[in-house]
Amino acid sequence: MAQGDEEFVRFVEDSSGRLLRAAYLLTGDRHRAEEATQAALVRTYASWSRVRRDDAYAYTRRVMVNEAIDGWRRPLREYATAEVPECPAGRDIADEVARRRWVVDALSALSARERAVVVLRFFFDLAEAEVAAELNVSLGTVKSTSSRALAKLRVTGAEAPELVRRTR
Repeated sequence: MAQGDEEFVRFVEDSSGRLLRAAYLLTGDRHRAEEATQAALVRTYASWSRVRRDDAYAYTRRVMVNEAIDGWRRPLREYATAEVPECPAGRDIADEVARRRWVVDALSALSARERAVVVLRFFFDLAEAEVAAELNVSLGTVKSTSSRALAKLRVTGAEAPELVRRTR
């Protein structure tokens, strides 16, 4: 294996989990999230010699967000079936699943742009200017979109089940 390949493997090991979680927050669907993450990593690998010197994570994140947005534009062509999640032995994960489902449902109430702004701002902890650059919109658009999205989420948060409110 070439040195560049070894670096890429380490990069994938270090960043794929976080990218996958963010893609899930953007899409609300496990399968689409996996597809967006995989497509982003494939494009990153194809450009690895160029992006590894810069910020490879930022490049991959930008590609992944664009893949997720393209997925919203394309009509749904396949329907995923529900699968039983893998459960660690001896642990009840119902509360965790309920919290995650609530977060995904709350995010799905947002428009595509609002969801992208919220995930980039608060999951990736990017500055407003960085979000504006990644989404190719103005800083004012990011601020107003973020404000509207947070207002919607506050209303949703007030209606959150007791399980979710307890963990805040």
